[in-house]
Amino acid sequence: WVAPSEAICRPCGACSPPSMSDAVNRSMRRALLISASTGAVCAGVWQAWQHLTHPTPATHPSDLIVGDQLTAAFWQQHFNTPTGTPLAWSDLKGHPIVLNFWATWCPPCVREMPELDRFQREFAPTNWKVVGLAVDEAEPVRKFLTKVGVGFDIGVAGFDGTRLAQALGNTTAGLPFTVLIDAQSRVRHRLTGATDLAQLAKQARRI
Repeated sequence: WVAPSEAICRPCGACSPPSMSDAVNRSMRRALLISASTGAVCAGVWQAWQHLTHPTPATHPSDLIVGDQLTAAFWQQHFNTPTGTPLAWSDLKGHPIVLNFWATWCPPCVREMPELDRFQREFAPTNWKVVGLAVDEAEPVRKFLTKVGVGFDIGVAGFDGTRLAQALGNTTAGLPFTVLIDAQSRVRHRLTGATDLAQLAKQARRI
């Protein structure tokens, strides 16, 4: 089940990542004009840009989950922290996890960071782990974290993180997107849009 929320950032011309090339920006603007005239959502344009600028990874996202059960391939993924060191991804297996997909250019993502940090502090004694996967590049994430420090792990997924989020149930292609995973590697709750401590705590206590 995916809980709806209005606080969703669907990347488009108004909040596109700063690393886009001028050529891609021009293509995006043309696509946005077409989308506006036909009523298409920005998320669709974002997905099209992903296919144009980022090749499909070797491990297909659909291999990472069967139903709501994460596969062994899910835990074999590799992500770096913003400083370039490996994120201890496989060590998370066996923990209940709040997995949050976010980006520095997404205002709702930025607003919910303190709430995720509070959840990590309050639920760490019960073995919960919060992990933020940035659908972004390392440099802006590093800069962001110097201003907004958090006490949970951050990995850089790049823009291929959108494919992983979609495999886990993000049907809107919007950010932020949060998944609660139990200690048996089952996805128990999906939340599209900004969350807060109360909402996360309520779902965590059900797991």
